[in-house]
Amino acid sequence: MRNRFDQQLERLHVELIQMGALCEDAISAAAEALLKGEPSLADAAEEAERELDRQEREVEDLCLKLLLQQQPVARDLRQISAALKMISDLERIGDQAADIAELTRYVRLPEDQRSLHIAEMARAVIRMVTDSVDSFVKKDLDLARAVCAADDRVDALFDQVKSELIGLIAADAACGQQGLDLLMVAKYLERIGDHATNVAEWVEYSITGVHPLND
Repeated sequence: MRNRFDQQLERLHVELIQMGALCEDAISAAAEALLKGEPSLADAAEEAERELDRQEREVEDLCLKLLLQQQPVARDLRQISAALKMISDLERIGDQAADIAELTRYVRLPEDQRSLHIAEMARAVIRMVTDSVDSFVKKDLDLARAVCAADDRVDALFDQVKSELIGLIAADAACGQQGLDLLMVAKYLERIGDHATNVAEWVEYSITGVHPLND
């Protein structure tokens, strides 16, 4: 019985890694579509989002089977319940990457504006997503806490992008709509960082039995 449980738990880890990779693909495709000015690249982000929806249902079913059929002990129970919370955040990351992709169909980023810190934000949140899932699979508490700390950097980048866009609009009022669209892109990236932080916090709970917000 325990061997079967361990096999299913390993499958859960694989599924979560796949969801994390899909999140990375979605964010990367959406950011690339914006920075390269090629809306067709956004299709990959939207396809990844649809696959994330499917995988969320699949992982949820697996978690429920583990709970109902295997009667897990305390630490295993925490892992499964944490995974149920995590997949919701990963699915939301996919949604927000798709929202960015949709905006790229209307936004054109001129060459002289590609120095905005949006690309750096995208790289930072991709790293957070990757590390949050890795921390779960590796049961790495330090890595999970590093993800939470990294969110401060993403928040700072968001403030920087906001300041840059205010300057852009002040210099040329005609850029107002574009500035607002780019601010929405930055806000979606900032929310992705929040979701990655949520994942890392549930990893900490799965390892310690204490959620950081309740510590």
